[in-house]
Amino acid sequence: MTTRALALTALTALAGCDPNRTVPERDAFVPQAVQPLECVPNLDGRIEATELRTAFGVPVRYLVNPAGSRRPVDLAGVTDGAGRRVWQLSADYADDQVATLVASRLDGKWYRASFPTGQFVAPLDLGGSIEGVYTNDGQVLSLLGYASATELPPEGRTLVVYTTPIATFRFPLEPGKLWVRATEVRYATVRGLPYAGRDTYQVRVDGAGALELPDVAFTQAMRVRTTLSIEPAVGVSVIRRQVGFVFECFGEVARAVSQDNEMTDDFTTTTELRRLGF
Repeated sequence: MTTRALALTALTALAGCDPNRTVPERDAFVPQAVQPLECVPNLDGRIEATELRTAFGVPVRYLVNPAGSRRPVDLAGVTDGAGRRVWQLSADYADDQVATLVASRLDGKWYRASFPTGQFVAPLDLGGSIEGVYTNDGQVLSLLGYASATELPPEGRTLVVYTTPIATFRFPLEPGKLWVRATEVRYATVRGLPYAGRDTYQVRVDGAGALELPDVAFTQAMRVRTTLSIEPAVGVSVIRRQVGFVFECFGEVARAVSQDNEMTDDFTTTTELRRLGF
């Protein structure tokens, strides 16, 4: 088609249009504003209280070994070519299960009156049957005691109020920190039975490094070792070791729990291996 023919075609098309018609002007697309994150890791080698705020009602999913099973674990880690400590907890187990844990407020809990200074609760076990009661004053995250999630569970009620709060974290968390705290347990109930005793916690932050999990990697996690000595008024004393890995803004992203009366810090068999994942 010639240039003249194209011009005539265009003129014919324009001649058929309503001379009063206007093309509407439309607004440009405005994307939704991106809300800033409440916490952004700064990887400064320490974890402040502001970097471990409690997120109420937010489900956290962990990959866990089935109840009653054992997992091999390497808690010592290795040193890479750059001199950085690396913990490899990324093995994929076909029989892993998912445990979902949620922190909540104390309001409405059947045991609320027993913990007048409590601020929030979080499950102590993977099944959510026992809840720990905590406070965080910006300096210390304290465990005040624990109770069964429901008032009348089939296995019997549990209600343990510590006479002295236990410092689970002292801020800032950084390698080299160590503290020991003992508390008495009086007039308590465990699984429906009267209970008394003494619990002693030793907590040590003894390392920082990269942590590899099945679904996510953390560049600078803190290794926190907790040794709990349980001395009941009646019965045999028990020692339990726990190694947790804590990351800024996420909290505890992995945990390994020893068999009872394990004597080695870097135990190689764990009764519970929980790892942040899907």
